[in-house]
Amino acid sequence: MENHTYFKLHKPVSVVSQFIREQKRKKKLLGDLYDFPKGTMAVGRLDEKSEGLLLLTTNGKESNRICSSGIEKEYYVQVDGDITEEAIELMRSGVEIGIKGTKYLTKPCKSFKLEEDPNFGNNGWKIRDERHGPTSWVSIIITEGKFRQVRKMTAAVGFPTLRLVRVRIDAILLADLKSGEVKELPHF
Repeated sequence: MENHTYFKLHKPVSVVSQFIREQKRKKKLLGDLYDFPKGTMAVGRLDEKSEGLLLLTTNGKESNRICSSGIEKEYYVQVDGDITEEAIELMRSGVEIGIKGTKYLTKPCKSFKLEEDPNFGNNGWKIRDERHGPTSWVSIIITEGKFRQVRKMTAAVGFPTLRLVRVRIDAILLADLKSGEVKELPHF
């Protein structure tokens, strides 16, 4: 039986969810945050502008299971404007988004407006202030993970994403992990 390692990370904004530099531009990679063991891979991705929970492991089978089995992933999303119940209901039912030039109807999901600001603190990126109108926070729980899906979903219903934080994958929570912090887990 092989020994594998498992981690959860609070991925900061501006860090790329990979270990190998694919472009000449100098961007911060996962390996710049922590001395992960050889063979560690990210389980799924968060784009450069997104932050929050990212799982990492040396166990390829477990990574594949999480990415391909319809496991819930929950995001707290700050959107431009005071999101309406109608927009939330549209996302719950599935909305049409573009994936690689093709129209795609998202699977039904769970979504609701957060009553309070989740107060993640400053992520280092300037998000416009209240002089430009209201913002609101919504929870979106999906079981698929298309390229920039959550951002495309909020835009499709008229409320573009300003900030996106993944807070849960299955039963694993971001909890009080600080930005850039890594915690080793016994398993997923």
